[in-house]
Amino acid sequence: MNGPAFREWRRELGHFNQQLQDIYQRLPWRHRLGNGLSLAVQAIAGASLGYGLGLLLHTQQAFWGALTAIAVTQQTYLDTRKSSRDQVIGAAIGALIAMIASYLVQDNYLVYVVTMAVSIVLCWCFNIGNAGRLSATTVTIVMLVPHTGPFWTIALTRLGEVTIGILSALLVTGVAHKLEQRWLGERS
Repeated sequence: MNGPAFREWRRELGHFNQQLQDIYQRLPWRHRLGNGLSLAVQAIAGASLGYGLGLLLHTQQAFWGALTAIAVTQQTYLDTRKSSRDQVIGAAIGALIAMIASYLVQDNYLVYVVTMAVSIVLCWCFNIGNAGRLSATTVTIVMLVPHTGPFWTIALTRLGEVTIGILSALLVTGVAHKLEQRWLGERS
């Protein structure tokens, strides 16, 4: 896609996004409240499940499961599944790149910055741009959050904690989707 065509495509996408926001703003207050409450309950349930499973499995820092569950929880199961896929791919790429960089160079802020950039660019090259910022987040967690032990164990532990959060969010939104279908008669 050449420069002018790409700019036009981005302009149209921005216009479409604004139209969606306008439609949302015109929804009745009661409807927005219901959607907000539904998402809040799902996020709380997913975070609680992720944190509880992390504690049960004796992960180093169970709160990463809760944070991940909150981060990937969306209004619908399909959106949560897509967000979760991006999170898993991003976390895996970020963890792998961070492990390699940490092994080769150790603690160095410049290496962290380059590692983050490499993880984002790789995601875009693999046509999974949405996972780019998530891979950068994982690089940050692995390389900047204080830890004890080798980087590879930290990276794999964080990946496990993230996976717990993702599975928790998927379970909760899947159950919520089934309940909404049953109680509200929605078909999707």
